[in-house]
Amino acid sequence: MKKTAVMTDTNSGITPKTATEKGIFLLKMPFTVDDAEYTEYVDMPYEEFFKRLDSGASVSTSQPSPAALTDMWDEILREYESLVYIPMSSALSGTCATAKALSAEYDNRVFVADTRRISVTLYSDVFKALRLATDGLSAAEITARLESEADMQSIYVAVNTLEHLKKSGRVTAAGAAVGTLLGIKPVLQIQGGKLDAYKKVRGMQNAVSAMLDGIESDLKTKFIGENIEIRTAYSGDRSAGEAFLNATAERFPEYKIELDAIPISISCHVGAGALGIGISVI
Repeated sequence: MKKTAVMTDTNSGITPKTATEKGIFLLKMPFTVDDAEYTEYVDMPYEEFFKRLDSGASVSTSQPSPAALTDMWDEILREYESLVYIPMSSALSGTCATAKALSAEYDNRVFVADTRRISVTLYSDVFKALRLATDGLSAAEITARLESEADMQSIYVAVNTLEHLKKSGRVTAAGAAVGTLLGIKPVLQIQGGKLDAYKKVRGMQNAVSAMLDGIESDLKTKFIGENIEIRTAYSGDRSAGEAFLNATAERFPEYKIELDAIPISISCHVGAGALGIGISVI
């Protein structure tokens, strides 16, 4: 049997194509549009989701079913001695707690790592886990390593509206208090796993500058001397994402910056036109 498998879900921004190419096991997350349930990458294209959102559709997310998790674990464990499952932050979803409870039935063959991350920083953590597994670390050792370094990351995100985040309760009270009137763009951050207010600025261009300033400040303080990765992300409009990627690359030319689409399961909460950037120790 192979030693250690690495599993995550589509909240990481990892696509099925990348997962297949890199040997990552990927759980596709459910979401709801106008009371009908769909599964990411299965039965609604990315572009169609945003058309429905723009038309005023009601959207939401839910946890994967326990059976969806355990069926996938059972399949993986036919080939591997153990696995590490890396879901989104426990502060943003109950999936992590559910998975940890279910893993207790697997005799130390399933380990659930709560790295307090989502999207671009979760993406980086999954690839860190894959490298550690290739280096021969056990599932228990990988989980301990990821959780010990959980705070070595920052995310900044600019959204056009807080409507969806307030509805789902995934932004703190302070974050929800940031106004969006008169062209004000709320810039949020994730520190410790929960979305909170960072700045409020007028216009998306100023929001971009605020996010890049946040990353620059982090590089000069929290991440001095660390081997880091910076990733950018967008929801809906790829051209806006590419412009943000270019601005980020100009500010930080010493790093290779990548761009991800914010998955539908997160776009249900941040809405269309969101931009995000994350920095992680790798």
